Amino acid sequence: MAGRPEMPRLRHWRDWQSLFYLAALPALAAWQWVHGFSLWLYAPMLFLTLGVGVIHHNHVHLRMWRGRRMNRLTDFWITLLQGHPTFVFWPAHVANHHRHRHGPKDVARTYRFGGDTNHLRGYLLHPFQAVWVLFPLFIAWLGRLHRHRRGAWRYCMAQYALWLASWAMLLSLDWRKALLFVILPQLHGLHWLLATNYLQHAHADGRRPERGARGDTSGTPLNYARNFEGWVNPLLFNIGLHTAHHENPHAHWSELKHLHRTHYRARVDPSLNEGGLVPYMARVFVLGAVWPRWRSRPLMPGDSFTS
Repeated sequence: MAGRPEMPRLRHWRDWQSLFYLAALPALAAWQWVHGFSLWLYAPMLFLTLGVGVIHHNHVHLRMWRGRRMNRLTDFWITLLQGHPTFVFWPAHVANHHRHRHGPKDVARTYRFGGDTNHLRGYLLHPFQAVWVLFPLFIAWLGRLHRHRRGAWRYCMAQYALWLASWAMLLSLDWRKALLFVILPQLHGLHWLLATNYLQHAHADGRRPERGARGDTSGTPLNYARNFEGWVNPLLFNIGLHTAHHENPHAHWSELKHLHRTHYRARVDPSLNEGGLVPYMARVFVLGAVWPRWRSRPLMPGDSFTS
């Protein structure tokens, strides 16, 4: 029938996993709000806050839906779940991190803060250091939108309004429950969203690969990122396969496993291809604090960066 609206269509069927996470997180929070705290529900809820951050990341690089309306609704839904507007990924991640790839112009490069480190203190501090240098990017970007693209600026402001209104409403209903079941889990997810940069890039090489005579880099090492090949990938949308993602930012997350194995794994220094994320953190951050043999080694010479 003419004029009949089209049914929402996912770009890729694997994003049913994303939709499940986006529905399960508020469902677990709502159940506990009504029935009381449960460790067996709170723990998976904290895990799902990581998933929402990854879904946000993926949705920015490749929109989940084929229709504009559903993509915008998803932006607002992620804003509510994450406790921060979704637009911030554009100036901080796409225009900065993906453009400069942990290089000297990446404002949140891990070796900017106190040298080229990879230890527990650096990991815990990195989210706060990153926010400090990324916040001016948000302000400048919003200023440019206000001057040149008022519609986009209003869209960003609507996300801020929705987020702040949700906090105000929930805090007015019951501030203790709002903190426990909504705000603290959101802050937990935001910590991981920012700290992941440290896990994926600390002690990696931020120098640009040398190009061949025709500008080709297909045979050069790609040592600016660390990859994790364990359970983090099926659980969190292949977020551990970071080199393949950087080299193919518009590829759907389900394609990264094949790309990593066939095109990029062999071009990455073996020390940057890790197994599981949790064993890596236990080895480097816990055992490495006591025994030097478990620490990672920087791939950049000391004179190739400035703090």
